[in-house]
Amino acid sequence: MRGLLEAGIGEVWVEGEVSNLRKQGSGHWYFSLKDEGAQIQCAMFGAARKPGAAGLKDGAQVRVFAEASVYEARGQLQIIVVKVEEAGQGDLQARFEALKRRLQEEGLFAAERKRALPVFPQVVGIVTSDTGAVIRDILHVLQRRAPWVQPVLLPVRVQGKGAELEIARAIERLGRAAEYGWPVCDVLIVGRGGGSLEDLWCFNEEVVARAIAACPVPVISAVGHETDFTIADFVADLRAPTPSAAAEVVAPDGAELMARLGQLGGRLGRVLEQYLRRSQAVLDGLKRGVLQRDGEKLLREPMLRVDSLRGRLGQVAGRALNDHAARLKSLRLLHQAQHPARVLERRLEQVEDQRRKLGRVLADALEHHAVKLRHLREMLRTLGPESAFQRGFSITLGPNGRALRSVTEVRTGETLRTKLADGEVSSEVK
Repeated sequence: MRGLLEAGIGEVWVEGEVSNLRKQGSGHWYFSLKDEGAQIQCAMFGAARKPGAAGLKDGAQVRVFAEASVYEARGQLQIIVVKVEEAGQGDLQARFEALKRRLQEEGLFAAERKRALPVFPQVVGIVTSDTGAVIRDILHVLQRRAPWVQPVLLPVRVQGKGAELEIARAIERLGRAAEYGWPVCDVLIVGRGGGSLEDLWCFNEEVVARAIAACPVPVISAVGHETDFTIADFVADLRAPTPSAAAEVVAPDGAELMARLGQLGGRLGRVLEQYLRRSQAVLDGLKRGVLQRDGEKLLREPMLRVDSLRGRLGQVAGRALNDHAARLKSLRLLHQAQHPARVLERRLEQVEDQRRKLGRVLADALEHHAVKLRHLREMLRTLGPESAFQRGFSITLGPNGRALRSVTEVRTGETLRTKLADGEVSSEVK
């Protein structure tokens, strides 16, 4: 395992937070590097003599240059630290990734929002420093390839505190050049030469990214060298590896255009020459054929065709008129049948018919319920208490008004009521 790691991974840069720092009397230091998701053991032999060792302390954010290895006695993965640096650049990288992720989620990097560059721009806006090799290279390329292109430079600082505000303001102004009385730009080049991450950082600021995204003119980002990437590169409509390459992308090659025009002119001349030759051959054929014949004879066949077409036209027109007359008659009959008075008569007949049906149904229902009611009345008279009274029976009610069923339900002194067929009798229990 140790051999595979040392040969396959070798020396790498690792960044993280120092924890559990242990300084041994032998001069060797041991600690852990950790981040939010992982940690790894580190060993630094002869630490006092290693660059940057003084910055090691618990909680410090550092970058270490180390060799991946395995402590065989414990079977433990570790890295052997050779050099230590503060993780300032790591903080910048974290800010870069965070802003990149947020702007990407907003859709500022989406391919569908990027605009195509003009094929033949007349005015090119340039946002960069007015000193240094960058502006000289851009102007040299524009002059060499397309001398008719007018460059408009809005000089800004491309490094240092506050440079991002100057760049954003310059992009905004060149996007609205007409409001300031400047030539209206067809495309913008925004960039600078190479440098460290800190040098290029102003092109990683959100204010620059927002300005590029809001610019109504297509923007080319040309920051640093081919290996340098900034937030401006992702937001711009096109990323150029260098400022000179951006100028070459913007300006069409004049010499190449002239050569292309020459080729197209030659092709056009050959096509016209062939067309004229064919037309001359057709004209010569007509002179030898049709144009030498008698004009009246030439018109005979067309006149016969006209007469034939006139007869066919009359027949077709007659059939069409007959068809339309029949259609009109049918529509007139349909209209009479659908006249509101006819429709109303039919609806009144339907209503009267429904009324008669409803009357019959209601009469039948009432008769049915009357028969049922008489039957229930007879049953009530037969089964009710009135029939029992007629046969000599009576009902005795207690003080609570309920019928007595047993002598145990009354007490001495209570008043009872006895219902008979022709009235009631009150009695007192003795």
